[in-house]
Amino acid sequence: MTTGNRMAEKTAGIRDVAAHAGVSQTTVSHVLNATPHTRVAEDTAARVRAAAEKLGYRPNRFARGLRTHASDMIGLVTEEIATTPHAGRIILGAQEEATRRGLTLAIINSELNPDPEVDSAQVQTFLDRQADGIIYATVYHDEIVAPENLRARPAVLIGARDSTGTIPAVMPDEQAGAVSVVEMLLARGHRRIAFAASEEDVPATRGRLLGYQHAMRAAGLPIDDLVAFGTADARGGYAATLQLLDHEPTAVFCYNDRMAMGAYRAAGERGLTIPRDLSVVGFDDQAPIPESLFPTLTTVTLPHYEMGAWAVSTLDALLNGKGEDALLAAHPTLLACPLLERESVAPPRVAGS
Repeated sequence: MTTGNRMAEKTAGIRDVAAHAGVSQTTVSHVLNATPHTRVAEDTAARVRAAAEKLGYRPNRFARGLRTHASDMIGLVTEEIATTPHAGRIILGAQEEATRRGLTLAIINSELNPDPEVDSAQVQTFLDRQADGIIYATVYHDEIVAPENLRARPAVLIGARDSTGTIPAVMPDEQAGAVSVVEMLLARGHRRIAFAASEEDVPATRGRLLGYQHAMRAAGLPIDDLVAFGTADARGGYAATLQLLDHEPTAVFCYNDRMAMGAYRAAGERGLTIPRDLSVVGFDDQAPIPESLFPTLTTVTLPHYEMGAWAVSTLDALLNGKGEDALLAAHPTLLACPLLERESVAPPRVAGS
């Protein structure tokens, strides 16, 4: 009885999958391990995957690691991203993609680095633990100087590009996100569109301001008196919006959702109702701000989850010899920042104003 139970509980092996699918064990290995530079017909690969799922086959990653010297672990170094609520979705996206691919994700959260030259210490920690590849995520710089040890393994950057153009990178398309806001407001009939900008010199500040300027100029509209700068928080948004309201805009586009909170207060103090008298738009979709404001805030969401997932899938492709790292590094991938329309935007009270 005991022997029978043990046999019934036996885990399916590669030989069982091969027999069930009617293929060789080598073919099963190529399909389930995504072996580079091998070709298996799609119908055969589908049959192998179906057989593995039906039999509950799980690859012996420890044994494979002994053969290939791979740990199936990738390291993620973040600069204060783990403690930033809305950017924590980078980690979630990376973690879920790693799980889907049978990889282990290890995370180190480092301090925000004001210097574009990346500290090599955290990278070396992962190298010492035999990580197969490394992801470095930052929100502070357009461009970073990568240490030599980051090139010791396949690597991917999130939020910045490598100064030498040799490491693949992914970033949010801040400029296109800002353009989409202005184009939406133009479509609603607004012409006096103001921008409450951040005074902090970071990539997001530059990208969003450039997008606003580009869209306004493309529409043939003046912007000279419709841009005001402030700190990237509610206090800064309040001060900037008070300044902008002196020039009678019908809509205020705020650098982020926190500045939009200040814009709501400024509008209320001037006796303006949102969106009847003034439309307001934010950026970041930083929970719980947009849904907590009344009316709820139209804003732009950052692709944090998508960037985390992209980084893992790209790194996995590089590890399996399927990625073109030189091409990806020369042309950093920009992911869309979708516009989320809620209740804070309406046509201006005077058509064409």
